[in-house]
Amino acid sequence: MTAPVFLVDRVGDAAGGTITLDGPEGRHAVSVRRLRVGEEIVLTDGAGTGAYGTVAAVEGKDRLEVAVSEVRTEPAPAPRITVVQALPKGDRGELAVETMTETGVDAIVPWAASRCITQWKGDRGLKALAKWRATAREAGKQSRRLRFPDVADAATTKQVARLLAAADFAAVLHEEGAAPLATAELPATGEIVLVVGPEGGVSPDELAAFAEAGATPCRLGRSVLRTSTAGTAATALLLGRTGRWS
Repeated sequence: MTAPVFLVDRVGDAAGGTITLDGPEGRHAVSVRRLRVGEEIVLTDGAGTGAYGTVAAVEGKDRLEVAVSEVRTEPAPAPRITVVQALPKGDRGELAVETMTETGVDAIVPWAASRCITQWKGDRGLKALAKWRATAREAGKQSRRLRFPDVADAATTKQVARLLAAADFAAVLHEEGAAPLATAELPATGEIVLVVGPEGGVSPDELAAFAEAGATPCRLGRSVLRTSTAGTAATALLLGRTGRWS
């Protein structure tokens, strides 16, 4: 099994030195994972850099010292994959974020679509966004990623349209899309942006706005997926087609 990953503020050029892991991450490593001296561990800043080493000392219940043997930096992925995720009901939003992160998405944009049952307003919206970001962080660690996905602030339809217009390839996942995503012509670099609609579907006005921005309605397959699983399936398809899973 690969070494567990923990998040730190900064890795820097720590090869041959030590890094202290404390606070909530240190407590999780010592009291939950029960790491001991000599065990392998990876510390990452979540932005593509990881310090690989072993536990050199355990101090109390929430602090350990890591002897770093190697520092690795992953290049930014190409093409970058962003999923615009309409707000699902209940905890399905966290499920979508978790599975997309584990699969390998690079960015997630929450979208307040007109047909969303869930609406993020005031403190409730801030708490929901914090949950999505915490879910991405934990899923990034669980899946041993060095580069965690960005979870943006909730976007309006106009903001999503601007994002689509700037993309190198833009698509709206739609069950009536004429073009299959599996055969779409994809860029080798740049940014791919996909829109996943809500339970009630993308409205005609939203489809028109996205089409004007250059997005193509695409279908995934014969079956209709939930909004909480469509983004994960599409991300997996794109990672395979672009060679990022090779």
